Amino acid sequence: MVKRRLIFTFPPELVTEPVIYNLTMQFRLVTNIRHADITEKGGWVELELEGEEKDIEEGITWVTSKGVRVNFLPGSAL
Repeated sequence: MVKRRLIFTFPPELVTEPVIYNLTMQFRLVTNIRHADITEKGGWVELELEGEEKDIEEGITWVTSKGVRVNFLPGSAL
């Protein structure tokens, strides 16, 4: 198992959708929200993902396809 720290930036149309929950369930990942700032206009979440490398990669691809921008924190790139 590996851990990655990321920042997800959400557009306004996704702030009410359970994106992080679905990421956890669909890709068998453990998530830990470290910081967040969400409003109806959009927002960001600093997140730790823990799981198998392949599952993390697939999960990141999935959230990106939904419209979430993903940035890796230093020392945490795939």
